[in-house]
Amino acid sequence: MAKPFTLQVVTANDLLDGDAVWLTPAGEWSLLPDTALVLENAEDAARALEAAQAQPGQIVGAYLADVALANGRPVPVHTREALRTRGPSNYHHGKQEAAHV
Repeated sequence: MAKPFTLQVVTANDLLDGDAVWLTPAGEWSLLPDTALVLENAEDAARALEAAQAQPGQIVGAYLADVALANGRPVPVHTREALRTRGPSNYHHGKQEAAHV
């Protein structure tokens, strides 16, 4: 029996700076995970992932990540994705430094 579809977003890493990025409804990449396009069915998810993977000069490692909605915004349901929203975890820099100050 097939696993039921869960809400998903497309995420990847920016090719030049390595930041985690999320595909938006406008088809652009954002550093803000809560602006991601939420995919509600397998067909749309497959199309969005294929379109993302066709951008090798801009991103690398695109994949689908499960999300839930909180106040209408996507939030990660797995620890790995939650960590990616905060940036590198080895020391405070980038997104973490801005939040830590």
